[in-house]
Amino acid sequence: MKTVEDIVNALGIITGGRTVSSMDEVKSGDHPFVILKSSGIYGKEVLEIPGLVYGSPAKQVKKIAVCMTMTELVIELAGATGVDAIVAHHPMADAASCGGVTLKNYLDLYNIAGLECHEAFHGLHPGIAFLHGHKITGVDISYGGVHGNIMFVGKALEGVSTLGDILDRLDAFMALDQDRQLLEQEQRIRGVASIQETTLETKGFIHIGNRSDQVKNVLHIFPHTGFSAENLITAVRENPQIDTVIASISRVYSGHPLVETAKDLGVNFIVGNCHVMEILENGLPLAYALEELLEGVEVVLFRDRVTSTPVKSVGNNAMRDYAKRISEAHLLGKNATDID
Repeated sequence: MKTVEDIVNALGIITGGRTVSSMDEVKSGDHPFVILKSSGIYGKEVLEIPGLVYGSPAKQVKKIAVCMTMTELVIELAGATGVDAIVAHHPMADAASCGGVTLKNYLDLYNIAGLECHEAFHGLHPGIAFLHGHKITGVDISYGGVHGNIMFVGKALEGVSTLGDILDRLDAFMALDQDRQLLEQEQRIRGVASIQETTLETKGFIHIGNRSDQVKNVLHIFPHTGFSAENLITAVRENPQIDTVIASISRVYSGHPLVETAKDLGVNFIVGNCHVMEILENGLPLAYALEELLEGVEVVLFRDRVTSTPVKSVGNNAMRDYAKRISEAHLLGKNATDID
């Protein structure tokens, strides 16, 4: 029977030794992938711990769930479906990852171990570049000296010669036709044609250039990591062959300094997959690797699906009546507390 310790060892193999083996190693302060993430908002920082975050290493494991971000919904699905350990890509934290309560209380409730592997997983494989139609020739996971500021330099793959080829390739690999059909069915069943869904609202598009414009040399960036206009200027200066910038995982919109800088540099600018697809780009290969290394353990993938619905179209008549009555009776200033 496999244990949580076996998962930790498997993550060590997958990352080439980037994970931690104990909390003593975390507390030593010199592990390169134990990283404090903070934007300076008081009390909201989080420490990334690549490996076991909570649970007994000796706990037996029959079923693992791989997810992008642990939430209370992930924990509830894990508890309901017999999952023994959750391996999350993004770092987990008390309250933020578990419905406003502590990780210990919620994970103990369903006897689930929690593991994470974020920056320690980045840069291990060329899959995101491959999906976006290029082969990596250079990679930096801390460009400009900022840990997590990832940048790829690449050459277009055979058969990928235009911006349109990149967009068509992404549509095909990410099976957006299935998401379209699923949304259409949901709109029909709920009787709400205005429901929107993340994968379709955030599909790739071209900022600078046309579908027929040629692509040979690519700079692939991830704006949410802090990649700046100054970084872009420097990167293109260092790699003057670049003709196309791809931004993925996150995106920028018209008027953003990255777009304006790309215009000044005379390069194409295309937006690729957004964060909702990272569960397939990074999560699915991780799940396959864990299944291969942990013989006899069932591995499942937890994939988020987020929709947007006009408030007065949510639910059935009974639920809408409930929401209206509760709001009117209790939430429109009637719970105000006088403060002397």
